[in-house]
Amino acid sequence: MMVPKRQNVGKKTGRLTRATIYFSPDIHTALRLRAATAGASISQMVNSMVQAALAEEATDMDAFLLHQDEKEQSFESFICGLRRRGRL
Repeated sequence: MMVPKRQNVGKKTGRLTRATIYFSPDIHTALRLRAATAGASISQMVNSMVQAALAEEATDMDAFLLHQDEKEQSFESFICGLRRRGRL
């Protein structure tokens, strides 16, 4: 099994904050193997994945904020409106 060499990412990316994360053994093995094939550290892989998840969350929040002023309508009233307009 190939073990990637540790990298000092603090000098490359600026100030980092240390955190402890507990993974199940299978997830840790998969992450370690993926990091090795990518030539990255586990820390870099986790940081990248968290950034991607937060970017997706920001996109979802943008969509929510775009529609926040729209009138709320229940499913029942929407269906009744379709029926009244002859669409059902």
